[in-house]
Amino acid sequence: MSKTVLIVIISVAVLFMGMVGAGFFILWNKISQVPPDPSTIEEMPVEEEENTIGPLYSLDTMIVNLSDHGGKRYLRVTMALELSDPDAVVTIESRLPQVRDAILTILPTKTYDEISTTDGKIALRNQVIEKINSLITKGRVDNIYFTEFVVQ
Repeated sequence: MSKTVLIVIISVAVLFMGMVGAGFFILWNKISQVPPDPSTIEEMPVEEEENTIGPLYSLDTMIVNLSDHGGKRYLRVTMALELSDPDAVVTIESRLPQVRDAILTILPTKTYDEISTTDGKIALRNQVIEKINSLITKGRVDNIYFTEFVVQ
């Protein structure tokens, strides 16, 4: 046998093995993309989330002057109250003027330095929650979400 015939035979064998390998690779990818049979899948029990959010009550935007020196800064804030139960929504709606008044008496006492940090916003949130919870009788405010917080 000459060298050329031997090289041709080896080249054909390598090419054939490469094609067989590519065919198996393509088949393997196609098989792995087939969705499993629904009858063989076990039903997983659905667990309830522990951190469910209670009913939300959105308040209108409030604009107040901050108590900074010179009174040139103001705060525009919009918030949503997370309530403990649906009965609390009725209570909030019936006492809405008192709730807004309570918030509007707290906000103007703050300075820019007090509310510009994350810790300051958390302290403000806790103070407002405490004040509102002292006003309502059914349910309670669990959390406050600031949906807009702009200081100028």
